[in-house]
Amino acid sequence: MGGNFNNNNHHDNVCLICNAASGHVQSNPHTFHIPVMGTGFTIDTPLRVAKYGITSVISIGDDILMEKMRKFHSRIFKRPYRAISGREDDARARRITAYLNQIDEIVAEQAENMQKLPFGPTNDLARYFDLLPEGGIKRLYKTMQDSKNPQEKAVFQEMLRCHIVFGKIDVNIMTKLDRDMYRNGEKLAPEYALAMSALRGYARSKLRSSIVLSAGVNRRLFAYMAAFDDFFPTESGLPRKQIILKVSDFRSAALQGKLLARHGLWVSEYRIESGLNCGGHAFATKGLLMGPIIEEFLQNRDKLTMELFEDYQKALSSLGRYCPSSMPVQLTAQGGVGTNAEHRFLLNYFHLNSVGWGSPFLLVPEATNVDAGHLRKLIAADENDISLTDCSPLGIPFWNLRTSDSEKIRLDRIQQGRPGSPCPKGYLGTETEFSDLPLCRASRKYQEKRLAKLDKEEISPEKRNLIYDRVISRSCICLDLAGGAELKNALTSTAKTAVCCGPGILGFKRVSTLEEMTDHIYGRGNLLSGAPRAHMFITELRLYVEYLLKELKKVKIGLLDRTTKYFTEFRQNLLEGIDYYQKLASKLDAGEREKFLQELVAVKSELLSIMFEPVSTEPAVAMAGLGRQVSARFLK
Repeated sequence: MGGNFNNNNHHDNVCLICNAASGHVQSNPHTFHIPVMGTGFTIDTPLRVAKYGITSVISIGDDILMEKMRKFHSRIFKRPYRAISGREDDARARRITAYLNQIDEIVAEQAENMQKLPFGPTNDLARYFDLLPEGGIKRLYKTMQDSKNPQEKAVFQEMLRCHIVFGKIDVNIMTKLDRDMYRNGEKLAPEYALAMSALRGYARSKLRSSIVLSAGVNRRLFAYMAAFDDFFPTESGLPRKQIILKVSDFRSAALQGKLLARHGLWVSEYRIESGLNCGGHAFATKGLLMGPIIEEFLQNRDKLTMELFEDYQKALSSLGRYCPSSMPVQLTAQGGVGTNAEHRFLLNYFHLNSVGWGSPFLLVPEATNVDAGHLRKLIAADENDISLTDCSPLGIPFWNLRTSDSEKIRLDRIQQGRPGSPCPKGYLGTETEFSDLPLCRASRKYQEKRLAKLDKEEISPEKRNLIYDRVISRSCICLDLAGGAELKNALTSTAKTAVCCGPGILGFKRVSTLEEMTDHIYGRGNLLSGAPRAHMFITELRLYVEYLLKELKKVKIGLLDRTTKYFTEFRQNLLEGIDYYQKLASKLDAGEREKFLQELVAVKSELLSIMFEPVSTEPAVAMAGLGRQVSARFLK
């Protein structure tokens, strides 16, 4: 699953292959980035951290929230504002463009003002260098501070100013959230679909950054990207706007990379995210684990890059566009990292360009948008409060804070006999079973119709109850994930916040400053509560075993069609992942190695106890066999 493991430190030259060939030099001053979180938690994070060299990602899924935030920041930063009504032509794309341009302009002003500051002990210029990781420019900064020679000090200061690099303002699109839009009951042209218009909004902005494409293949979106010049290189440099693929397995990355290359579009970064040990939507693999997946990328990146570059050159040639002699490829990862040891290991052993730190930053108010009430809920949360749920209307497992106000209002509506949301935004409408216009599964209209249909179905009481619970479990996340930003910035007092934190936040039990969090990441401090914490790879492995058991239970009841072959492959992938980690353990810090190996043995033993016999490749027969073989303790 992870290629051949070699104890001779076979990664030493991997990261240099593509970068050296292109003359590309790593320019990010930090070794971490802040991934997109929900629609509102990182909606204006660049305004808070970009001037300190930290790259972050904005969701461009909610243009309604972006318009509210544009009005808010226009007032805060004293900038002109003209509202873009949702009734105006191409309003979604225009709102996104206007907001991104505003963020870009404000960050540019912040950067210019910071460059003019004198070197002092407490200003933003000093803070920029204080936050940096040790070594490199940070070493020069400390040398400048220690210097007693005024002339030498002045020279160092000019050198330091020349090395200031600001964080990027990246954006994220969930490619599958691309429902067609309607006006007066008539379907609009494809370019007005949700993802298409969001892409257009970004493409027309002044940003020089990257777009993170998540959630898989969208062929019409990929083709549409080729309509915008900013995604193509010129003789003067790389594309103004570059492409990052967020993926959870190598095969999907290769497929998407080829589809894009054939349109003359280059993937500049593959961002590997854990299939389950993450926040928000969890795109589970078939038991493929994060470590072996990164290993597979490293083993095959050269070959993939050469294959893609051939397609890329042909496409650019056919389009009559300039084709460079080479293009850079970066590899990053995110999902569950929580300690400096894990951070260093990902960077040093796998030679990643950056590591994403998501959920812990929800407890850093100066970086993200979480209202005060939900900061307290996050601090108080235990493992029962943060869980992988069915609350997403998309039918994709979703990490959810069960004590959130969003969950409370969902339960209140059920108690009142009116389950479902009024669905004021409608971004997640995908269901056409009861209407020609797509309905959201979290909406009251859909849930009423689905429950009425359920009453007429002739099925077992157990299955009926499970279907009922699944129908009413859907939450209005496209509205409520904006709640934290709306409440924190006093845009409204009535928002009900949903929080899509991952399980990695459980070890963090207090609000922290940006300095404290960066010190934690770089090993200069420690924010963990002291409670026992498994290594990120172990946590992901356990989550996959739990996921496997839940899948087996669904099969037993008849809610899911899976063959014995599927479960056999799933378990085999997990076992091969465990073998990989047992060999990898020798590369871990000595202090965590023994515990890591003990936990691997325990999980492997549990996994082997899940017995099922390969009775058939037909789902109905396979379900019967699995139902007989799975022990009762796993099906509680």
